[in-house]
Amino acid sequence: MAEAREFDIIVYGATGFTGRLVAEYFVQHYGGRKDAPKWAMAGRSLDKLAEVRDLIGAPADTPLVVADASEPASLDMMAHRTRVVLTTVGPYQLYGSDLVDACAKAGTAYADLCGEPGWMREMIDAHQDQAQASGARITFSCGFDSIPFDLGVLFLQAEAVKRHGKPAPRVKGRVRKMQGGASGGTIASLTETLKAVAKKPSLALLLKSSFALTPGFEGPHQPSGLIPEYDHATGTWTAPFVMAPINTKNVHRTNFLLGHPWGSDLVYDEMVMTTIGEAGKAMAEAMAKANPFGESKLKPGEGPSKEERENGFYDILFVGEYPDGTTIRASVQGDRDPGYGSTSKMLAETGMTLLETDGAGGVWTPGALLGQALIDRLTAHAGLTFQIED
Repeated sequence: MAEAREFDIIVYGATGFTGRLVAEYFVQHYGGRKDAPKWAMAGRSLDKLAEVRDLIGAPADTPLVVADASEPASLDMMAHRTRVVLTTVGPYQLYGSDLVDACAKAGTAYADLCGEPGWMREMIDAHQDQAQASGARITFSCGFDSIPFDLGVLFLQAEAVKRHGKPAPRVKGRVRKMQGGASGGTIASLTETLKAVAKKPSLALLLKSSFALTPGFEGPHQPSGLIPEYDHATGTWTAPFVMAPINTKNVHRTNFLLGHPWGSDLVYDEMVMTTIGEAGKAMAEAMAKANPFGESKLKPGEGPSKEERENGFYDILFVGEYPDGTTIRASVQGDRDPGYGSTSKMLAETGMTLLETDGAGGVWTPGALLGQALIDRLTAHAGLTFQIED
């Protein structure tokens, strides 16, 4: 970036639940370190920002930036002051468009926690050229949706090529174990997406397609992931996975942006593993019928206790399959609950990786832009583990 910026990273939305966790991570993980970024907290209210700064134990001189999604000029000013914006202010289809525009114009790197593919496609269409011209690296889906899946497939395929000289044309993502649910923001985002579909029915076709985020490219038929099935690769019954509709799109976009190193015929799906036999079948069928958000009372800005976050975890298996029956297995584990504890660390380390790496401007996925550099940072700092299992 040609001009010097006042800050390395601004955490926008620092007074919200997840934004506060991101800010707290910078305090606890980088406070006093020589490699600490110059960072600031941003949000609508100076008083609330000061309150959160004190609550998380940030130094009294931590810079506070007032920025409001309803005032685009404030977003423009914020984007010009920093090299990277990390935003937790969602649903992004309601509050994110002007910030993407501001960063794309200012040449500022941007990362969010978006799981809203309809809006993401709008932003790709609207800002790809502008971001390329300015050098802005716009990076969506930098939390549990979709980093463990996006990078998990990248990690698996790198090993597949090393071992077998070519990528696996069929990859299965299987949630083996998970404790901790979706965030209040994720639930609000899904609600807004459903409202958007009601207003614009053509969105439904886009959301249904695994290639919604690959403009001009349509790959082979993909499994729907909506019906419980017995999976010979794992020897268990599997049930639909609520995050699959966004994760699968991001995996295919990463492949697309990298020039299809995993083949233009890649088939990828995600399911939740249950168990074996009739018990597994019954469990999978019950999960398929359940509303995954039915029991949640969480609103945006709310979340689980520190103890619940620290007791949470996830373990995702990836199986690569070749036509001759050869398989390769990899896994990604996280040491905190997926929706908050692990997500906040992933977003923070995405910001750090954006600072430390170069790349062309454009609208990216974490896998296509940051790849192995992000895997290395997540492994070193954010409690993620990437393993080859066979």
